[in-house]
Amino acid sequence: MDKDRETGLNRRDLLKVISTVPAALVPNSGRAEAQEAKRQVRPPAGEKAGETKRQTFDEHEWKTVRVLSDTIIPRDERSGSATEASVPEFMDDWLAFNPQSLPAIRGGLIWLDLECQRAWSRDFVDCSADQQKQMLDRVAYPKTAAPEDAAGVTFFNHLRNLVVSGFFSSKMGVADLPYLGNQMLAEWPGCPAEVLEKIRQNEEKSRPA
Repeated sequence: MDKDRETGLNRRDLLKVISTVPAALVPNSGRAEAQEAKRQVRPPAGEKAGETKRQTFDEHEWKTVRVLSDTIIPRDERSGSATEASVPEFMDDWLAFNPQSLPAIRGGLIWLDLECQRAWSRDFVDCSADQQKQMLDRVAYPKTAAPEDAAGVTFFNHLRNLVVSGFFSSKMGVADLPYLGNQMLAEWPGCPAEVLEKIRQNEEKSRPA
C-alpha cells in the first residue's frame, strides 16, 4: 500500500474524519491549548529534549503507538509526521484525563500483537513494513473487514480518531490545514465576490417554488 492507502485516508482526507470524531474524543479548545503548551515546555533534567514523562503507556505500548501514529499520518511534502507533532504525547496525556478509554486502546494493542504473533510469530512493532501493512489493511477499511476482525476495526477507528485529533490540534497540524483564524488584519476586504455569488445561488435554490 502506498502512503495514500496506508489506512484508507491520505492527509487531506483525514480532515474529513474530524467531522465524524465522537465529541468525547475531540479535546475542547482549552484542553488542546494546555496540551500544546505542555509540548513546548523544556523537559526536566535527565530527560531528553522532546520527551515527556509517560502517564499511561508502558515501553512496548509506546513503541507500538508511535509506529501506528506515523502510519496514519506520515511525514509528507507539506509537514511532519504524527510523532513529529508529538501526537503520542497528546494521546498519553488525553488517556490520563480519560482513563475510561484506556482499556479499549490497551486491549486493541494486545489484539494487534496477538494477531501478528499468530501470523508471523512476532509483535507488530517487530514485523516488516509489508507485514504491518497486511495487518492494518485488515482493520483500516470497515466496509471490507472480515467479521472476525470487528474488534480490531473498532480499536483502529478509535486510535485513528485520537491521532487525527492530536495532530490537527497541534501547532504543526494547524499550520498544515492551513488555519487562517486568530490573525490580525490591517483591513477587512469583505467576503469574496465568488463566495457571495455562491451564497446567492444557494438561497435561490432553497426558496419555495
